Amino acid sequence: MNQSESINKPSVTREEPSTPLTGSIAVMIPCLNEELTIGTVIREFHLALPEARIVVCDNASTDKTADVAAAAGAEVIYEDMPGKGNAIRRLFSDIEADIYLMVDGDATYEASLAPSLVDHLLQNRLDMVCAKRVAKGQAAYRKGHVLGNRLFSKIVASVFGRRFEDILTGYRVFSRRFVKSFPILSEGFEIETELTIHALELNMPAAEIASTYMKRPEGSDSKLNTFSDGLKITKLIVKLLKDERPMTFFGCLFLILAIISIVLAIPVVLTFLDTGLVPRFPTVILASACMLLAFLLLVCGFILDSVTRGRRERKRLSYLSIAGPASIRAQNIE
Repeated sequence: MNQSESINKPSVTREEPSTPLTGSIAVMIPCLNEELTIGTVIREFHLALPEARIVVCDNASTDKTADVAAAAGAEVIYEDMPGKGNAIRRLFSDIEADIYLMVDGDATYEASLAPSLVDHLLQNRLDMVCAKRVAKGQAAYRKGHVLGNRLFSKIVASVFGRRFEDILTGYRVFSRRFVKSFPILSEGFEIETELTIHALELNMPAAEIASTYMKRPEGSDSKLNTFSDGLKITKLIVKLLKDERPMTFFGCLFLILAIISIVLAIPVVLTFLDTGLVPRFPTVILASACMLLAFLLLVCGFILDSVTRGRRERKRLSYLSIAGPASIRAQNIE
């Protein structure tokens, strides 16, 4: 028995969905140095979804991840550009299926839930179903990651709408039209945030299902860096706010500069009303410049909001041009 087979994991009991899953299913697993766990993940998903095609994207691993994956029965493709986003982009581009399941290769997600996730997507004609993580023990989900996830989830909810409690989960099921209409821009772990915002931006039908989240096996290390990846996620949210909600983004900047301008101008105006003199010209110039810049940003917000609306309409039309889960549901009923 090799090392990857000796991991102490709960046995997989497949939950039979109420609807036969006749549409083609692809299980996509992006991996970087997961030699210890990838074999277990593949075997568990083979048991949970025996009809599924399992594809591992080896993201420039330096260990035997690709060899273990191939030996466990998965197809292996390679992506040399480092970053989970690059691996997902390669999988979304190269794999053809009706239903796509994305999961990490670290053996922390509940494979036996996969049939329920797929069935929920088909029965309710959804485009994305996320597995909301419920930690099995404190060691499974570090406190820093929990706090960061809650913070980012609240930020995204306040800007794009509250529909997800766990925006950073790596265990999701997608329809074909979601995958083929999604222009991936992220390169790293911020990909989950981009996936969530894509669904929110186009008002796609989506849902969450609670799933047990287990700790990594001994000897398996997380690739997620709390601070650097948290900074990348923050930058992505700000960028998407600018791109997808320009009126909100530039409106906030307008208010900040307008308030600064007014605060600077009040003493000058009061002095002028009392004495008829304007003694502080530098302050007057600065206050005027801030107000001019504020209104310039407001005009940019109006213009970019119109541009964004047109781009969103094109994205929506592209999304609607692809057959959705309703057609697969009809095949299942037949």
